[in-house]
Amino acid sequence: MNNNSELIIQTRISKSIYLIRNQKVLLDSELAELYGVETKRINEQVKRNIERFPEDFMFQLTSDEWETLKVQISSTNENDSLRSQSATLKNVRGKSRKYLPYVFTEQGVAMLSSVLNSPTAVQVNISIMRVFVKIRQWATNYDDLMRKIDELSQNQIEHNEHIGNIYQIIEELVKPAITQRKPIGFK
Repeated sequence: MNNNSELIIQTRISKSIYLIRNQKVLLDSELAELYGVETKRINEQVKRNIERFPEDFMFQLTSDEWETLKVQISSTNENDSLRSQSATLKNVRGKSRKYLPYVFTEQGVAMLSSVLNSPTAVQVNISIMRVFVKIRQWATNYDDLMRKIDELSQNQIEHNEHIGNIYQIIEELVKPAITQRKPIGFK
């Protein structure tokens, strides 16, 4: 796989990662599309090897989560010509889902490559793992940046206080307070 196609795949993968239940996940139908298989084939393999997929590797969406995700997917597809439209299902016979979809966490995707066991699955999983690593690196850099911004903000508050004090001292030097002086001489 050349660098250009790898970049396109990684871009597509990063746009397919959703945050659900505070976990970054990939939808079963989008994984199936990346692997070049039908969604039901992935789900069959998972069910045959269910002991490899605990709740923190894979879970089924609730109907509310699925409705929210469909809206998110359709809004993303309107703005992205690289994405396939297969994730947004049509209400046509044979094209709609009977069951709520499954989503896979990073660990679930890694486990998925072992049950699919095809060269395509291995290559796609390598790309997916690279995307997850980049996301973690970005999050770390973001946290560092936020910490530096907080430090600068704190320094700015301190500097503003010092500058205010300096202005007050300068005003006192320029306009000394006039006090009542005792007259000089005898009365």
